[in-house]
Amino acid sequence: MAANPVLVDSSFYIRAARDGYDPLLRLAPITAVRDVAICGVIRCEVGRGVKVQKVLDRYNAFWNVMINVPTDNRLWDHVGKMIWQLDRQGIVLPLTDVVIACCAMRIGAVVLTHDDHFYQIPGVRATDRID
Repeated sequence: MAANPVLVDSSFYIRAARDGYDPLLRLAPITAVRDVAICGVIRCEVGRGVKVQKVLDRYNAFWNVMINVPTDNRLWDHVGKMIWQLDRQGIVLPLTDVVIACCAMRIGAVVLTHDDHFYQIPGVRATDRID
């Protein structure tokens, strides 16, 4: 696919579910035209809030066919440098958001999010909708 991949942040899944929508159905049109990615942090953040095992199994099946961004030593080095630089600038963000941002940067992805923290991280392209 020609367009940059999309890394779907936890906030997208959580807001869709909270608003009564199926997040996976909301993502279906995007998966038709873009590669969609996941990382372990997002899997865990979303998964921990799912109450029904059958729903979690459905999410996992969906996530298992996405691009998985590995969190290896090189990524953790990037996260450490990024969070240190942000802290020195007075921008104190949750570690999980910086990990997700670094995962997106690793694969050149746009972060689909409802979390304003991603707009504060240099080098991250974030949006709340993919048209």
